[in-house]
Amino acid sequence: MNPALSDLTLEWAWLLFAVCTAVIATAGTQLAGIVDDLADRTGLGEAIAGAVLLGMATSLSGIVVSVSAALADRPTLAMSNALGGIAVQTLFLTVADLTYRRANLEHAAASLGNLIQGGLLLCLLALVMVGRFAPEWTLWQVHPITPLLLLGYLFGLRLAGRSRDNPMWRPAQTRETQPDVPDPRAMRRSPLRLWTRFALLAALIGISGWLLERSASVIAVETGLGHSVVGTLMTAVVTSLPELVTTVAAVRRGALTLAVAGIIGGNAFDTLFVAAADIAYRNGSIYHAIPDTVSLWVALSLLMTAILLVGMLHRQRQGPAHIGFESVGIIGCYLTGALVLLMAS
Repeated sequence: MNPALSDLTLEWAWLLFAVCTAVIATAGTQLAGIVDDLADRTGLGEAIAGAVLLGMATSLSGIVVSVSAALADRPTLAMSNALGGIAVQTLFLTVADLTYRRANLEHAAASLGNLIQGGLLLCLLALVMVGRFAPEWTLWQVHPITPLLLLGYLFGLRLAGRSRDNPMWRPAQTRETQPDVPDPRAMRRSPLRLWTRFALLAALIGISGWLLERSASVIAVETGLGHSVVGTLMTAVVTSLPELVTTVAAVRRGALTLAVAGIIGGNAFDTLFVAAADIAYRNGSIYHAIPDTVSLWVALSLLMTAILLVGMLHRQRQGPAHIGFESVGIIGCYLTGALVLLMAS
């Protein structure tokens, strides 16, 4: 860590945290619009663009945290940041659901691409759990599950792309369904300008996330919290802020499929944090270097994703307080996990 940043007082750390949050909120809002236009201009569609472009761009800060923590021999922080980020980003969908007053978000944004991405996420999280309980075999200090995570992710993206070109299943169209149709205004914009703005905003979010992690680390040290709590409830939330602002911004633009795809696809990409951290960790398998409190968040993320998929399949039109049963279930899972983690620390 930069000495100047590690010597921050608690007050300056909170100030840096607030400034970077404001930067991420502004950049993230613009990024959602640019990715929405790129989805139309390139023909990728909102589900693929949200999963790949928006998901990867908003995850830059998180992967920096996990890899740097693994390199510094802090596997608990590395894994809790990655897995806690997946859980909190799923929770952010409930915030987006609250901001969309017309109907249940999962009903309006149901698409084959999002369902495939959700199934891919379940498979990748299950692989992480398999790695946790499989024998501690390594090759060049890398566990066999790590390359399987990368291959599984790439194969899932290929399936999602092929399903868009030749869909074998379609959600029923209802009055509340928001179809993914190109915006004529986006088709008139310069691809080069869109890609340039996308790259600049993604870099800005990555740098801001790096600074946010530094300020959060100072806050964690000053308060005496452990790595599990800091990683799951602090850095995971901090580095996931881009997903929150871009998801809400996408909902407000009416790009509902993009909003859901950004979370689900981003979560699938975030499982690669684990693979990157395992490669960076030089003391054996990182899957076997984490406590049970961190493994709990793999199980919770599996459960939250499964609830989300059931919600997209069931497609409840309107639940109490304008949110569906899946949002209520996701909130309950996250709060239960946070309570268990705090009680165990």
